[in-house]
Amino acid sequence: MFKITPNPPEPDDVSPYESTDPKKLNNAADRALDYYLKPVIPKDTPRKPSTIYFVGPDTDNETLLVNACESLASASVMLSDFAGQLNGTQRHTLLGIQHSVMLGELAVNRMLDNVDPHG
Repeated sequence: MFKITPNPPEPDDVSPYESTDPKKLNNAADRALDYYLKPVIPKDTPRKPSTIYFVGPDTDNETLLVNACESLASASVMLSDFAGQLNGTQRHTLLGIQHSVMLGELAVNRMLDNVDPHG
């Protein structure tokens, strides 16, 4: 029987690329992704810290330690109160975090004693 439509053309067996080395293809893909998705961070730009929470460079060590100690003490109390409302493993996890905060508070208190041994 005779076919009315023509057969599609035969595809060329020759690729425009000499080889399809997976490593070269991967490197090319990485370069393309970096070009389009990776942000450009100039290396000569100095880091500018955020000033939303700013501690003045002239703040003395004792003031910084007192503030850190009060913050840790507050966090320890909040964690302890919250742990009282929980049961099981969640309570144990929160008490472990509270314990770590308490140890930090003790270390800061010791440092404060070293800064002002007569106080």
